Amino acid sequence: MENQIVNLTEAAALQIKDMMKQNEEEGAFLRVGVKGGGCSGLSYGMGFDHEKGEADILLEQFGIQILVDKESGPILNGTKIDYKESMMGGGFTIENPNAIASCGCGSSFRTATAAGSPEEC
Repeated sequence: MENQIVNLTEAAALQIKDMMKQNEEEGAFLRVGVKGGGCSGLSYGMGFDHEKGEADILLEQFGIQILVDKESGPILNGTKIDYKESMMGGGFTIENPNAIASCGCGSSFRTATAAGSPEEC
């Protein structure tokens, strides 16, 4: 898999396509970003968007158009998004090589250069 800002696995891409179909969002962009918050200072955000802004980087993987804003780009660089099924149900997993600390909930982290704004878990 080539190293991009965000790397989807095939399992994640299939799940995202299913979610797009279920939510009548076919043709939408998948927006992946970072915002302040969470117990480690930063948290991930993923959702559907219909607008590409001037500050967005456009990627395409498995036929999915992905938007990452320029501020989130360096923080997410090389991040792998996967989807795993287990006995407890399924969920997305995010592996960010830039994260130096994360908390138990798995959606909050900080990097060496971006601490965000930590909150209580």
